Amino acid sequence: MSTTEYRQSRFVPPPGATELLLVRHGESAAARPDRLFPLVDGQGDPELAPDGVVQARRVGARLAGAGVDAIYVTNLRRTAQTAAPLVEATGLAAVVERDLREVHLGEWEGGALRWKVAEGDPLVARMRAEQRWDVIPGAEGLDALRERIGAAVRRIHAAQPGRRVAVFTHGGVIAQVLAVATGAEPFAFLGADNGSLSHVVVDGDSWRVRRFNDTAHLAGDLSVAGEAQT
Repeated sequence: MSTTEYRQSRFVPPPGATELLLVRHGESAAARPDRLFPLVDGQGDPELAPDGVVQARRVGARLAGAGVDAIYVTNLRRTAQTAAPLVEATGLAAVVERDLREVHLGEWEGGALRWKVAEGDPLVARMRAEQRWDVIPGAEGLDALRERIGAAVRRIHAAQPGRRVAVFTHGGVIAQVLAVATGAEPFAFLGADNGSLSHVVVDGDSWRVRRFNDTAHLAGDLSVAGEAQT
């Protein structure tokens, strides 16, 4: 009888696969109905709130020794501000990937989604029930969202094969990536906390989820309190 032993082994990314460390930006500035956020290409562009700056520092400390080979941000400043501590720690330049910007919210841009949720606007319930953004007038449809995010992921994979990449992005984007990877309902992964870490391994058309909403660097409990999508 053979005495060879076969132990369980830890996951190893396939050769040429790209590890995406998806970081939701830190908490952004509070929204006010009397003062909309400035817009960039039609989308709200708040800066980080003081708590978001702290979250950014903790993300940077968590990832500084994680073997990150490249850093990506979007064209919205809250992602660049969240990435800044990791950029400083690693000396890597942040690459802007515009197609990983947040879901476009049409008439609810500039912070309006937050008070619409707080006030219980009927469209919020419909949006959740139908699991699509474009019940909001002028908002982005799921097909368009899926196409642009998928294109961005494919570009990063092509540019960074076999590498580990920190991607500083937005809650709606993270939800979409994980929904595609798992075949889940469109809104199944909404609610990633600010400053949280999710992890997807991209190997061609195969996307494998390794973690979601990891907040170990932010708090000692299982999660920190989430908030409305921004």
